[in-house]
Amino acid sequence: MRVNGSLGVEWIECIHPVKNRWAVRWDVQPETDENGEKIGVTYEEEVFNHRPTEPEIKEKVNAWINASVDEKIFSGFVWEGYPVWLSQENQFNYKAAYDLAVQTSGATLPVKFKLGTDEEPKYHLFETVEELSDFYIKLVAHIQNTLGEGWEKKENFDYSLYQ
Repeated sequence: MRVNGSLGVEWIECIHPVKNRWAVRWDVQPETDENGEKIGVTYEEEVFNHRPTEPEIKEKVNAWINASVDEKIFSGFVWEGYPVWLSQENQFNYKAAYDLAVQTSGATLPVKFKLGTDEEPKYHLFETVEELSDFYIKLVAHIQNTLGEGWEKKENFDYSLYQ
């Protein structure tokens, strides 16, 4: 859960000694006022009913990273200025259309896809293999880059902060 806090927040803290409640925090980001002065922080926080072990912390952080990666894959791709929703179903449909167009040298074209958002849809007609290839190759690169960023976050996460 995203929380607002003060500068200097502890990464792990016993927040209720009687009930043995512990807060673990990560992704601490500064908040600034209109003059650029740091006024606080926001962070992800998970509360445990015991002092969590490193594997428990790792499980929560990795789940958060995985969810962030999924969200960026689904909603972070933009092609020709239009956002493209990359649900699993859409990814499958784009791949199928691309594969068929390539295998048939474009005989299955044109193909129309809905880009944009539900509020501002943009229907695009792909008429050439080259244009569909551009779209699909950029889509795959977005997914691969986003996965790579997630793997890097996991590999570089500093669990020593919780000792």
